[in-house]
Formats: sequence, structure tokens, C-alpha cells
Amino acid sequence: MKIGIPVYDGVDMLDVAGPFEMFAWAKFEVEIVAAEPGLKRFRGGFRFEVTKSFAECTQYDAIWVPGGDPPALTEIINDPHRTYIHFLTKQAAGAKYMCSVCEGAMLFAASGLLDGYFATTHWAFLECFPTLFPKVKVADGHPRFVLDRNRLTGGGISAGLDEALMLITLLGGTELARAVQQNTQYYPDPPVVLSRPARSQRDSAGAAMPSRRGKAVGAKQ
Repeated sequence: MKIGIPVYDGVDMLDVAGPFEMFAWAKFEVEIVAAEPGLKRFRGGFRFEVTKSFAECTQYDAIWVPGGDPPALTEIINDPHRTYIHFLTKQAAGAKYMCSVCEGAMLFAASGLLDGYFATTHWAFLECFPTLFPKVKVADGHPRFVLDRNRLTGGGISAGLDEALMLITLLGGTELARAVQQNTQYYPDPPVVLSRPARSQRDSAGAAMPSRRGKAVGAKQ
């Protein structure tokens, strides 16, 4: 199986690196790709190199769209050439599964590929669906991930690990996913427990970024 992860400057590290690790343990072929090759930076400044451009990519079995810094998402959504968006729609024509994690769902939704599908995203961005992308159906509650036909979307950042195991299950079977869980010792047991914010808290969770429609998208901090 071949997974493509299209990245950009300001992308979230765990959205990329966590699932990459899970896929590698599943012995999937994983490619980190970008509109243009070269040095990129994760949100926070950690730099990494991408060696393959969108133009060089072949068809992937699955695409994994990571979230990132809101200004970076805005730049991609407002790109007049729609380079990132066109890459997603082109791959969607032949991919078995199209996936996003965290606010990568904003890029997914901007491409129109979530229209008519149930989806989720980071809690701070849930209100963006009805506001900016009303054709997307918002899944009830705060699921770690949502599977609707061949669209797989995940909640915020760490949810990508659960979602990655789900994609491994879909592409390689339950036993493979169980083996990956065991080999990566993924048995979460955090030392703290805090409930997700209520809607009133979500609305003031962070700064806002402009959207392609001149509205505002709440940004997590």
C-alpha cells in the first residue's frame, strides 16, 4: 500500500510524524510530498526536507491531509492556482481512501471532497463546517475519527494515531492493525484528564484567520 502525505510550511508535526510511524510499522510505503520540493518547517520551526513534488507523484492508495498553522491553511485555500486543492481532487479520483487529521479537514473541505459526507476535525474548528463549508455533515460529539464511505477524518492532532490505525485496518486488516498497536506500544493512559470545551468556550478558543469567503475561522492555540 502506498500513502501520500501532502505537506506545507507550518504543518503540524504530529499530524505527519505520528501516522507516518504507524504506517511504517504496517510496512506501507509512505511518501512526504509538497507543491515544490525543498526544506519545509513544521509549526514551531522544526525543519525537514521534502524531495518529491506533486507533479512527480503517481496515484496513491490513500491520501493523508495534515493540519497546520491557520495562516498556512488560509494561504493554501486562497491560492489562485489551487495547487494543493488540485492535487487532492486529482488523487481522489483513484485513491481507495481520502483522509484528513485535525484542521487538515479545512483543506479537505475546501476541495469539495467532503461535500455530503460526515466529518470531524479539531474541536476548535468544528464551527467552521457550518459556517464555511455547509455541505459537510458534522459528526455528533467529539469522535476520534469518522469514516463515511471512503472519507476518513480525524479529530485534533493526537487523534491521528487512532485514525492511522483505522486506515491500517481498512487497507491491511484487523490483525495488521493489532500488530502495529502492539509494536508501537500504543495503549494511551494519560496522567491527566480534561473534558473538551463547551461550545461557548470553543467560540473564543483562539485568534481568527480569514477564509476564502471573507469570514473567519477559529484557530486553536
